[in-house]
Amino acid sequence: MAKVTVRYWAAAKAAAGVAEEPYDAGTLADALSAVRAKHPGELTRVLQRCSFLIDGDPVGTRGHETVRLTEGGTVEVLPPFAGG
Repeated sequence: MAKVTVRYWAAAKAAAGVAEEPYDAGTLADALSAVRAKHPGELTRVLQRCSFLIDGDPVGTRGHETVRLTEGGTVEVLPPFAGG
């Protein structure tokens, strides 16, 4: 398990009610599972439309269970942006 910071942007930030929070997770799938458990309402729905950056690199179409997280790393949660 790695200690990571999950940062929320735009609609994800509004749904989470915080800009960022720490999690212990080995993969992106683990981190998102923990996020869903902590925020079972609107954020769970927003996550379905999000893209993710891990330490600045896009996840793209890779399976979330295959994306390893590193100690002190960052997961950026990016909902679709209007006009972007």
